[in-house]
Amino acid sequence: MELINRKADDQILVWLDLNVPKVLMVLGARQVGKTTIIKNILKSRKIKYLNLDIEVDKQLFLRTASLDPKSAMNSFSNPEILIIDEAQKLPESGLIIKGWYDSDLPVKFIMSGSSSLNLLDQSAESLTGRNIKLYLPPLLFSEILESQDWGISEINKKGIEFYKNQIDSLVFNNMVFGSYPEAVTTSTKQDYLINLVSDYLLRDVLYSGLIKEPQLIRRLLSLLAYQAGSEVSVNELSTNLGISRITINKYLDLLERTFIIFRLPAFGNNPRKEIIKSQKIYFWDTGVRNALINEFNLDINRSDIGSLWENWVVAEFAKKIFLNGNIKKMYFWRTKIGSEVDLVIKDGDGTISAFEIKWKNGRITKTFTTKYKIPVNLINKDNFTDYLL
Repeated sequence: MELINRKADDQILVWLDLNVPKVLMVLGARQVGKTTIIKNILKSRKIKYLNLDIEVDKQLFLRTASLDPKSAMNSFSNPEILIIDEAQKLPESGLIIKGWYDSDLPVKFIMSGSSSLNLLDQSAESLTGRNIKLYLPPLLFSEILESQDWGISEINKKGIEFYKNQIDSLVFNNMVFGSYPEAVTTSTKQDYLINLVSDYLLRDVLYSGLIKEPQLIRRLLSLLAYQAGSEVSVNELSTNLGISRITINKYLDLLERTFIIFRLPAFGNNPRKEIIKSQKIYFWDTGVRNALINEFNLDINRSDIGSLWENWVVAEFAKKIFLNGNIKKMYFWRTKIGSEVDLVIKDGDGTISAFEIKWKNGRITKTFTTKYKIPVNLINKDNFTDYLL
């Protein structure tokens, strides 16, 4: 598979240069490239790699854990860096790594996981104050663009208008097939995505043990795929699926923590006029969304182009924020009389930006600006590079 340079490369290199390195925890969905990026950057280093999704590696890890730290590292041929992949498969992995880390041996540790369920709840708790988290989303559009022969450096030389047709084609292809590295590089994109959903993403969800009826998760995801970018009613989902609101919320939480969906809460400070208990749900990857409903239509006039575009743009913002440690917060805004803004972003310093997202052109509400004294920017297919590159 073609290797695409990632923004996260620099963050791993910074971690390598730390005088007192903490345990690096690399988090993200399966197949987003966590293992590839780690191994590529560390290819000149002496590493020991264990994948706890493989039973032989898991048993080796457990046997080694019973040794004293120095003997444990000797059994691994004293690596410079020890990598524990799919660490969420073993809840006690964090405690084991903590014991080795606290022994002050000349070894650096990386833990990687495709679900935050165990890796964050248990391992991170064990490693409080001892870890640095790197969140790895699917590819940013800028990373995909840079991988083209006519990438960003060429665009900067000749101007974005010179490459407008190529960019438009790349964007639409990306909207349909998504941003997973292999989905970008393979010639069998549709087959890859269908297998990705069934063989990897849903397997992680079911592995949690919280799902009593697996077919319900598929039905729930299909409903969410059709409603991506719309306000989602838990009551409506509960009625359609015939399960309780409590169960729906548990499933939504599970899907969010396995990096399939993310939720946007409502923004506001006046509960009487603004709807603040609503939520919008988006998919981290539009290719995954399309695979769930088997909709790979390459017609630019497809009926869901507006919601697909909105999900793609919001996900681009979300991926950047995710990669930078979730410092910023994302919301949507709507009043009871129907005035709305698709995306509101609040920086750590309280600075707020607001965006309306339309495939072409559309009306922008003045209500938000009147209330908060903040302009609402329109993002459409013609100007999105101003905001996303």
